[in-house]
Amino acid sequence: MTSENLLKQIEFIKEIDKIKYIQRKTKLFNSDRRENDAEHSWHLAMMALVLSEHSNENIDILKVIKMVLIHDIVEIDAGDTFIYDTNKDHVNTEEEQKGAERIFGILPKSQADEFIQIWKEFEAGESNEAKFAKSLDRLEPLLQNVSNDGGTWKEFGVKHDSVFKKQKVMKEGSKVLWNFAEGLIESSVEKGFLEK
Repeated sequence: MTSENLLKQIEFIKEIDKIKYIQRKTKLFNSDRRENDAEHSWHLAMMALVLSEHSNENIDILKVIKMVLIHDIVEIDAGDTFIYDTNKDHVNTEEEQKGAERIFGILPKSQADEFIQIWKEFEAGESNEAKFAKSLDRLEPLLQNVSNDGGTWKEFGVKHDSVFKKQKVMKEGSKVLWNFAEGLIESSVEKGFLEK
């Protein structure tokens, strides 16, 4: 006989398959195809493994990986909000909160509570793990836009000041990654990928 917990876990696994259909504005490296949320989350998890030595503080890498793998699951219900959207703020919205409660609520209670807590911790951006996870979340689309000669910056008329403002949160989690990113931003202006 199958346990109730296993049935809930399988139902959750089936539900989160929908994240593969959530299209982001940013395009894959050197590509015209938009990235989906599943690809983004996987890429961040790999970045966490590869770049963890550059965190400002000691971190629990497993917790960072959990954060980056689940942080966008709420977008199954809430949809993706473009980081440079001028009409809707890219923060913990009411739609995202409802999505977290519904989707993570499919799981057995102890797992649901853990996932919601990890998601909230990421959104708050106050722990060392959340700061580093957010650094990665900002770095990946920056690298994509640079690889695409400005990509969504050009497509949506995003200017240097907006990119700089959104990206500088990176230094809270990794001064090394921020210094690297700042160089890429300035280089992008020089190359004409990003307008001042």
